[in-house]
Amino acid sequence: MQPFLIALQFLTSLPVRLDGMPEPQAVGRSLLHYPGVGVLLGAMLWLAGAALDVTAAPLLAALLLTGWVALTGGLHLDGLADSADAWLGGFGDRERTLAIMKDPRSGPIAVVVLVLLLLLKFAALWTLLVAEQHLALLLAPLLGRSALLGLFLTTPYVRPGGLGQVLVEQMPRNAVHIVLGAIVLVCLALGSSGWLALAAAAGVGWLARRAMCRRIGGTTGDTAGALVELVECAVLVALALGL
Repeated sequence: MQPFLIALQFLTSLPVRLDGMPEPQAVGRSLLHYPGVGVLLGAMLWLAGAALDVTAAPLLAALLLTGWVALTGGLHLDGLADSADAWLGGFGDRERTLAIMKDPRSGPIAVVVLVLLLLLKFAALWTLLVAEQHLALLLAPLLGRSALLGLFLTTPYVRPGGLGQVLVEQMPRNAVHIVLGAIVLVCLALGSSGWLALAAAAGVGWLARRAMCRRIGGTTGDTAGALVELVECAVLVALALGL
């Protein structure tokens, strides 16, 4: 139970309290519950959408997106903003890129990237709600957080001392493979929507990982957060385009 609560506390703004400082092994095992947290977030969004079903689609899309950001505390958006600033301001230099990601201030490029991503999410949600494709509300957060398992399984963590380092060192690799395999099977069983969402998540995940490895030699907490947002956005846009 503790690993799930660790994942819930870290990935959401829900009021979760832990009894004392968790052991590194429990932190590592919490990675296995990231997809479950994604499903929980998706279910909450689905229920909110059902409760507000009579609301006009544009307003409902805006409300759901606002709730989505609130439930995650903007954690992954912060990582995307820091990564965007670093990728532009780093000028291809590894050390400069890592230094900029540690700066809490956000520059114009971070604001532009966040606005564009939220705009794409809003437009995609609007399109999907009109078509009554509510499955996307589950698939996007599920695959966004599942992408972290693949990232930490295959990519070095380059920021010593961070939470990501504990996750990479302590995660049960065999169990992570099993969880990822189960998620793939679930998506394939969902038919065309599941296949399309899985393809979008895998494609964006591969491109993002390649960019991380080329620029900084691995991943950080910020780039991992950016990956969640990029995968979620890709899944929503792909499903909207596939209608």
